[in-house]
Amino acid sequence: MCYGLTAEPPAPPVSGGAAHGEELVLTSSDGTSFAAYAAHVDAATPAPAGIVILPDVRGLFHFYQELALQFARAGVEAIAIDYFGRTAGASARGEDFDFWPHVQQTKPETVAMDVAAATAYLRSQPGAGARSVFTVGFCFGGRNSYLQGLGNPNIAGVIGFYGQPGIGRDGTIGPTQRASEYRCPVLGFFGGADQGITAEAVQEFDQALTAAGVRHELITYPGAPHSFFDRHQAEFGEASHDAWHHMLDFIQANTK
Repeated sequence: MCYGLTAEPPAPPVSGGAAHGEELVLTSSDGTSFAAYAAHVDAATPAPAGIVILPDVRGLFHFYQELALQFARAGVEAIAIDYFGRTAGASARGEDFDFWPHVQQTKPETVAMDVAAATAYLRSQPGAGARSVFTVGFCFGGRNSYLQGLGNPNIAGVIGFYGQPGIGRDGTIGPTQRASEYRCPVLGFFGGADQGITAEAVQEFDQALTAAGVRHELITYPGAPHSFFDRHQAEFGEASHDAWHHMLDFIQANTK
């Protein structure tokens, strides 16, 4: 598990804008209803960029709702999605939700369907809507965020925090092995003390992206653990602040 229920996302360095959030139920292309949380920029001019947030294995909960609001306060329309509409429904769940059996039933193709529905939602907002849509994910969501950029012309860039880029636990090939399929830039963040993702795995991802000619930046913060991007982990506040800067710069540079 990536984040506990008391975790809080760090504040972005560029913030202060007004924003509001709302709970939603979206419908995927296979007819599945799933929960989501959208955060909107309160401004006269529609935000040109939007981002789909892919949570860790716990699915949609407070951390990711607040993160969506943080993006909106920084001027980026945001929507955080839940993975478990097909197996747990779209209604609210308690803190005792046993998420792991539902994680095991997710599939990359159904996650991609839900991301596509969230992307369509961002582009349907009043005014111009989000012209450029990005994804960001954490742990399980980090890997899934990387996967959204493979051959997908609707995604402007993908961002991952501590997402496994190599061979999965189930033996499936990952972003490293499929690097030649990317059609967008990649931004990745890793903890140097993360016991689950080795420096060698990050290096292999970097080499594969370079060989494929994919624009990318992979940043490892020495001594930082898995899940360092958390307001309560004050000792890694500088790393979190730096990650925010890179994310917002990445979004701005790749928004058309």
